[in-house]
Amino acid sequence: MLVFTFTASAQEKITREEYINTYSALAMKEMVRTGVPASITLAQGCLESDNGNSRLATSGKNHFGIKCHDWTGRRIHHDDDERNECFRRYRTVQESYIDHSDFLVTKSRYAELFLLKQDDYKGWARGLKKAGYATSRQYADLLITIIEENELHQFDRMVLTGQFGPGVPTGPSVPGEPRSILTNNRIEYIIAQKGDTPSALREELDLYPREIYRYNNLDHGTTLDSGMIIYLQPKRCRAQKGNETHVVQENQTMWEISQIYGVRLNRLYRINYMEYGTQPEEGTEIWLRRRRPADAVLRSPEPASGTEEEPPEMEFEFDG
Repeated sequence: MLVFTFTASAQEKITREEYINTYSALAMKEMVRTGVPASITLAQGCLESDNGNSRLATSGKNHFGIKCHDWTGRRIHHDDDERNECFRRYRTVQESYIDHSDFLVTKSRYAELFLLKQDDYKGWARGLKKAGYATSRQYADLLITIIEENELHQFDRMVLTGQFGPGVPTGPSVPGEPRSILTNNRIEYIIAQKGDTPSALREELDLYPREIYRYNNLDHGTTLDSGMIIYLQPKRCRAQKGNETHVVQENQTMWEISQIYGVRLNRLYRINYMEYGTQPEEGTEIWLRRRRPADAVLRSPEPASGTEEEPPEMEFEFDG
């Protein structure tokens, strides 16, 4: 009986190839949404979760070994560097992938990674090790080896050459995965899927007619792209503690920064002393929780076409 149990359990383990085939589309979706290379996401998932077979992955849906830190959601305890350490626990694998991307985007110690080219997987791997993502001295080399042995950089090329993204069929979601309602800066949000519209989401999520437009600074008639963050509650006046500033990436807009951190767009312009509708240059430091200090240098922004003045304040807000 013991031999049979061991054999059956061993047969149920996911191979690395199966893991990559299952989650490559999800990794590319996250690359489109946040800029984190799909190759890096997949390599970290393979390494951190033992190809989806670790206890953290099977019991906690945690595929990236992210510990609790300031986490207020569900938790799972596991022996790692120390005994009985606290790790984040998710309802779905999709939540784990989304939280992994958001973790890298919103933590200031990883900001320099987003100044690298998206296909520079070696730079990303070494940058993750330098920023302290893992304690292993071989962490960067392990990621690079996984990427090159499995040709994961092909998924980066698919995104960068337009073979994967908004308007391109992405195939089915992870089997059995329901739509996840996530939380950022204590605000509930979802990730838009192919075919979503504001009216359809309003009916599905039982919202008032104008809420999606108001909460997300969207014009009526706006098309929702797959992978877009859609807040279900008003954004707050400041980012959560620990996210003091954000370094602007290439072609990144103030609206995108507002969505990443869950901070009201009007407020971001005001505390950075920027004219509403202007856009910051790449490398500009945007303040997220308090007014930009007088001695902080802000590069001259370019006006956004068709925007002349600040719209009226939203009726509802959460004080952060």
